[in-house]
Amino acid sequence: MPIPLIVQGVTEGVSSIPFAWTILKLTPWVLVIAVLKFYFGGARNASERVMHSKVVMITGGTSGIGAQITKALATRGAQIILLTQHAPSDVFLVEYIEDLRRTTNNQLIYAEQVDLASLHSIRTFATKWIDNVTPRRLDMIILCASTTPPTPQKHLTGDGLDEEWQVNYLANFHLLSILSPALRAQPAHRDVRVIFAGCSSSYIRAGGFDLRKVEDRTAAAGQQKAGKNGGGKTKKSSAQKTNPHKKTQRPESLFGLSKLALMVFAHSFQRHLNAFKRPDGQPPATRVIMVDPGFTRTPGMRRWMTGGSLWGLLVYLITWPVWWLVLKSPQQGAQSFLYAAMEARYGRDEGGWMIKECREVDVARREIRDEAAGKLLWEFSEKMIEVKEKESAVQRAVAKKEAEQKEAAAEQKAAPKAQTPGSRRSRKGNGSGDGSGK
Repeated sequence: MPIPLIVQGVTEGVSSIPFAWTILKLTPWVLVIAVLKFYFGGARNASERVMHSKVVMITGGTSGIGAQITKALATRGAQIILLTQHAPSDVFLVEYIEDLRRTTNNQLIYAEQVDLASLHSIRTFATKWIDNVTPRRLDMIILCASTTPPTPQKHLTGDGLDEEWQVNYLANFHLLSILSPALRAQPAHRDVRVIFAGCSSSYIRAGGFDLRKVEDRTAAAGQQKAGKNGGGKTKKSSAQKTNPHKKTQRPESLFGLSKLALMVFAHSFQRHLNAFKRPDGQPPATRVIMVDPGFTRTPGMRRWMTGGSLWGLLVYLITWPVWWLVLKSPQQGAQSFLYAAMEARYGRDEGGWMIKECREVDVARREIRDEAAGKLLWEFSEKMIEVKEKESAVQRAVAKKEAEQKEAAAEQKAAPKAQTPGSRRSRKGNGSGDGSGK
C-alpha cells in the first residue's frame, strides 16, 4: 500500500493523494510526542532471572507499581505472598488473585492479612512466619507500600501514630526486625534480596534528620486522644493561650522524613545482617537494595496531585495529557524494581545499593550511610514500638473484658427466671405434692 502511494506522489504530485498535506504536517508533531514519551518513560529492564521456586513477599502488591512487579514476577514462575490489609476471604481480593493466577498461568499466588497501620497485625503475621522448626524459604522481600494523606489534617493510626510515619517507615522496620532470623537462616548459596522503595524527591527535601518531629507529633496525638476520651476538650498550648486569635499552624508532613528514615534503616539493616556470624562460616546471603522508581502515575501520586478533592480531580483530568506524557506508567515505574530483583551482580558482595533508571547511583544524603544516625534511628524505633505495643495490649485487654461483660449481661438477661423453692410449681416438679396422685 505505501509503495503505490509514494509512486503516485512522485508521478502525479502530493496533492493527488487525499489528506497528504495534513498527514505531512502532523507527522513531525507525532514523532516529537513519541520521542518525549520514550524519554520520560525511563530505562527498561534488560536483565532476566529464573524465578521458579523463588518465594517473594511483597507489600503494596495489589495496586500501582507493586501490582506490575507482582504480575511480572508471577509470570516468571515466582511464588508470590501478598501482604494486604484485607482478609484473604475478601471478595475483591479473591477475584484479584484468581484473575492474576489466570493471566500469569501461576497458581502459587497467595495473600496474608497484614495491616501496616497496626503494629499488632504485623507482629502476629511475622511471628507466625518465623515460628517454624525448619526455617521457611524466603528469597525476596519487596516493600512497595506507601501512603500520602492528601488533606492538611493529619491521619492517625490505631496505635496513635502519624499514618505517613508508621506506614512508610515504622511498619517496614517492625516487619523486617521480626523476620530478620528467617533471613539470616537462609542457606549461604541462596540469593536473598530485600528491596526498599525510595523516593529521591522526598528524602532530599526532608530537611534535617530530626526525630523530635516524630516525638512531637506522637505527643500531640496522645493529648488529642486523651482530650477526646476525657470529654472532647484538649489543652491549649502556651502560644494559643497568649494569642488565642492566632491560627494554628498546619502540621508538617512527615512523608519526606519517613522516606529518609527508610533509607537510613536500609543501610543499618544491611550492616545488621552482615554482622551476623553464620555457624557454617559463610558470608551472609541477604542483600539490601534501594530503588527509586521516579515519577509515576500511581494511585498515591494521583491522590497527592489532586489533594483528595473533587476540584483537584477535575483539574487532573483536564491536564491528563500532560501527565500522561511526563509521568511514567506503573509498568514503566516497575522496571527498576525488576532490574534490582533480577540483575545477577546484585546477588554478590555486601549489598546496600541504590538503583535508579536501571543503574546504580549514589545516595544524595550523607545521613543515609551514617552509622551513628542509623544506630540512633534503630534505638528510637524500638523504643517507640515497645511503648505503642504496650498501650495497644492494654486497650485490647480492656476491650476484651468489656465485650465479655456485655456478653455475660446479655446471657443473663436472656436466661429464664429461676423458680422459687416454695412455689406451687416447684413443689409439683419435686414430687412433693399432697399424694392425691397415688
